Formats: sequence, structure tokens, C-alpha cells
Amino acid sequence: MNPAELATEVDTACRLRGEFLLRSGRTATEYFDKYRFEADPVLLDKLAGRMAALVPAGTEVLAGLEMGGIAVVTALGRHTGLPCAFVRKTAKAYGTARLAEGAEIAGRRVLVVEDVVTSGGQIAISTRQLRELGATVDGALCVIDREEGGAAALAADGIALGALLTRADLDRARAAAER
Repeated sequence: MNPAELATEVDTACRLRGEFLLRSGRTATEYFDKYRFEADPVLLDKLAGRMAALVPAGTEVLAGLEMGGIAVVTALGRHTGLPCAFVRKTAKAYGTARLAEGAEIAGRRVLVVEDVVTSGGQIAISTRQLRELGATVDGALCVIDREEGGAAALAADGIALGALLTRADLDRARAAAER
């Protein structure tokens, strides 16, 4: 499957039309439901298979961010053979009381994995926390970059963002399907 076909499949599965209240408070007539690709094991596997080639050489651990990044990192780990860490937004107060569960991250080169990036805010927060725990983090990888400033904001924090697909890719797929 080529990138355009993959973009079409993701766009068809995930772009919803209607009236949606966004986290920002704005109202939109389209909404991209990322959980639709995360909940589809066949589509998620296709995405992870393509993302594997984007994992930088030297990466030792893949770190998926709660919640959407967990499904993606698990599928990506299956394709790369790399161990995974699951990063909470806040450390839990019971059990292990850890922020990052799974693979050990201290002293290792870690790639942060997320489903969709808009502003990059959660990646920046989680990267700071992972660095405080001793991880070396200089990159992040997402399925979709919405191209709303996330890459530039992350670059300012020393984090290079890679993306399998962009909003432009999905818009081109939608336009081609509507012709």
C-alpha cells in the first residue's frame, strides 16, 4: 500500500462530519477521530509497519504517551522489536507509582510515540519528565501531524518530530476521493 492509499484509508475511517466542540472551545464541522485507527487492528498494523522505517537509528526504547500513543507504540514495537515504555500523564499514587511503565528508560535513547500531534504540548511535557528520569530524548514520532505548530514548538525544546502522515496528506486523500 502506497502512502496515498494509506492516507485515504485513514481519512475514510477517521474523518467525521457534523458539529463538534473542540478542546479549544471552537466548534468544527469536521472531526478526526483517531481512536478509529487505533481500534482497528488491521489498519493500526499497516500504520505501524510503515512507521517502523521512520524510527531513528540508535533508538533503544519506544515510549508511548497515554492514551492514544499506547496502542501505536505497542504495534510499532511489534514491527521494530524494540522494547516499549508506557508513559502516564502523571505518576500513579499506588503500586509501582511510576510515570513510565514497562521498559527501563534511564540512560537509554528514547523515542516518544504519539498518535496525533497538534500543538505538541503533551510531548513536550512528557519529554521533560522522561529526561528528568534519565532518558535521552531528542525525537518524537506520530501517526499524524495536524500541522498546527507542533513540530516548530517541539523543535524549540530540542525534539525533532517525524510523522507518517500530515493533515495535508489527509486533505489530498479526501479531495481525490471526492473527485
